[in-house]
Amino acid sequence: MARAVARSLRLPAVLFAALGATVAFSAAATAAAAQPMGVAFVYLGNPGDAGWTYAHEQGVKAIEAKFGDKIKVTRIENVPESADSERVFRDLASKGNKIIVGSSFGFQDFELKTAKDYPDTVFEHATGYKKAANFATYDVRTYQSAYLAGLVGGYTTKSNTLGFVASVPVPEVVRNINAFTMGARSVNPNAKVKVVWINTWFDPGKEKQAAETLIGQGADVLIQNTDSTATMQTAEQKKVHAFGWDSDMKKFGPNAQLGACVSYWGVYYTHLIEQVQAGTWTNSPTWWGLKEKAIDLASINTDAVSPTAQKALAQKRDDIIAGKFDPFAGPIKDQSGAIKVAAGKSLSDADLLRLNWFVQGVDGSLPK
Repeated sequence: MARAVARSLRLPAVLFAALGATVAFSAAATAAAAQPMGVAFVYLGNPGDAGWTYAHEQGVKAIEAKFGDKIKVTRIENVPESADSERVFRDLASKGNKIIVGSSFGFQDFELKTAKDYPDTVFEHATGYKKAANFATYDVRTYQSAYLAGLVGGYTTKSNTLGFVASVPVPEVVRNINAFTMGARSVNPNAKVKVVWINTWFDPGKEKQAAETLIGQGADVLIQNTDSTATMQTAEQKKVHAFGWDSDMKKFGPNAQLGACVSYWGVYYTHLIEQVQAGTWTNSPTWWGLKEKAIDLASINTDAVSPTAQKALAQKRDDIIAGKFDPFAGPIKDQSGAIKVAAGKSLSDADLLRLNWFVQGVDGSLPK
């Protein structure tokens, strides 16, 4: 093509060579643009049919449906939160993936180390707090849905004792325990929340044992910050109530489930891909909640949740979305009764990211 153009215009040889190079470059650029963008996800477990990894997988399926052949998705499952994960991140980066997502807290340091050696790759990490030029963190405000669950639980409990199956003592989990407790006590001042730690994100056996312990201590409403369906299944077997976590768990506890604290990761993953495609991605941390439709208390069991509770839930959800209510607005007291957040004040995001104390009403302690 370039040769024909040069002949017809009688171009000098040097211009002909330049024109040929330009045409060749344009063709290469067009070919590169036609290639699907590689997007890789590293999972701690396998998606299964409920829980943390399942929720992320639903988000990945959402972007596959939206972007089609414009992206090429790779999933790596059952990756431990150890140095083994670094090999996985490096392999994905070496294969040319443009975006690499680590979807579990314990991947943070290994992913960040890899990111420094692949500056042209965008690395995203779920629930972390560190930052680099090509490394950003993202999360959803699960404490908002935990507060709503607490509100529903506070209306529903007959024993005034609720139970929390807790995973590991990081600020994310402490926030959720506190928010759940404050939600319950906002409508039932006599409510208390007992906590049992299992010190892992996923262990169905330990989760079941923790749920049984809480029920034995009088809890008739359970919630979890763990990844399996064991808590919900135990609640169904023992004829108490529970909340699904990360995803809807109704099929595992059709009578037990009051609602589900669901995370909609596809909302953020869509935003991420659009930013990278447009060249507008930045390493600013992202923390979305009810307002952005990244989370919700969904699948409400209208047979078990009273009309009064449903009305209060709808109003509180609207208030959070409108910015009229913040679960961590004062006054807030700690377990000893001391004021930790004064009236008219709220915990900042920075405060929430390092939260390491329990609110009044929590019956339990942080592991040392």
